Amino acid sequence: MANAPTRILGLDPGLRRTGWGVVVAEGSRLRWVAHGVVSPPERAPFSERLLFLLEAVGQVCTDHGCDEAAIEEVFVNMNPASTLKLGHARAAVMLAPARCGLSVAEYAPNLIKKAVVGAGHADKSQIAFMVKRLLPAAGDVTADAADALAVAITHAQLRKRALLAGAA
Repeated sequence: MANAPTRILGLDPGLRRTGWGVVVAEGSRLRWVAHGVVSPPERAPFSERLLFLLEAVGQVCTDHGCDEAAIEEVFVNMNPASTLKLGHARAAVMLAPARCGLSVAEYAPNLIKKAVVGAGHADKSQIAFMVKRLLPAAGDVTADAADALAVAITHAQLRKRALLAGAA
């Protein structure tokens, strides 16, 4: 059903800070539920940081009764080692909702920016501004949480289009 309330978890993966945001999509309406940032201990071994991400994001899924999840795709960095580590973090973050039985959609950064701001090359301040406008109850959010909420907003918009197209 296109109008059934759906709790969507948006994720902006990172090894140091992973932003998350939960919204409820009901038809064309969006409602903010919660947001935050998961920060693994910086001095912990790499494997423990990944496990921390997996467990913390899994707890967010459980705590907020999420129905679906969406994650930002990795962009390729100039430093291959950094890109690989980010890929590991993204995998841990992506596995957490899958482990909870949620489907996980993936969106390119430019698509997220275009869906939320209207321009594929928007900067973080523009994203935060539009997230605040679209979800005023969220208040001021950090860049990581704003990016995660933007992922959730994008998923809500695109899943609604897919549901409507499927019904036609």
